[in-house]
Amino acid sequence: MTGRRARTGRGWDASPPRAGDADGPPRPRRGRRAPTDGAIPPEVGADAPHDTEAPPRDEAELAREVCLRQLAVRPRTRAELAAALAKRGISEEVSAGVLDRYDEVGIIDDAAFARAWVSSRHAGRGLARRALANELRRRGVDGEVASEALDELDEETEAETARALVDRKLRTARGEPDAVFRRLVGMLARKGYPPGVAIRAVKDALAAQSAEAAEFADGIDADALADAEGELTPDSRPLD
Repeated sequence: MTGRRARTGRGWDASPPRAGDADGPPRPRRGRRAPTDGAIPPEVGADAPHDTEAPPRDEAELAREVCLRQLAVRPRTRAELAAALAKRGISEEVSAGVLDRYDEVGIIDDAAFARAWVSSRHAGRGLARRALANELRRRGVDGEVASEALDELDEETEAETARALVDRKLRTARGEPDAVFRRLVGMLARKGYPPGVAIRAVKDALAAQSAEAAEFADGIDADALADAEGELTPDSRPLD
């Protein structure tokens, strides 16, 4: 019929399909090769292997890292650092080399450690020389080095600290004078004070507290008690 537009598309007058259209096999996209065996290309596989293994770390580098982490918390003795390295499996040869180097440059200084330890623990905790010596020994400080540091804490300073500790405890102490006396002497003994120093400090403090406490203190023979305390073993000491 004239004057009517011809239909297009898939009707009776559609053009024949061209090569490569829907009736033929799909054509691969340009620039990429289609796999010939149906396998997923290695570069897009979800489980494709990756070379992520790091090379083994140098043992000396690991030892230095362990030491620096330990020293970042607080100063350490050479023995403490050696123990930390052994715990991490560092060989004795490598450990000795790293620690020797730290000794040379002053990163490790057991003498300075001992002096600082004695000063801070006496001022902060009121510890006496005997207790401080035990702490330094547990941290591996050489006996001679520890003795030099402890010599800076003289007997007069130790006695003054003992009296200050007793005065502070007496402010809140409750009970009969003899019970208070035993508790305070035991407290000083646990902090490492010799029996004579502890007994005299408590006796003098009680004498200045009250009339009742002063009367009790007058009956205390500090020298005799100190001698008796010195003969007792730590396990049988009643004041602890």
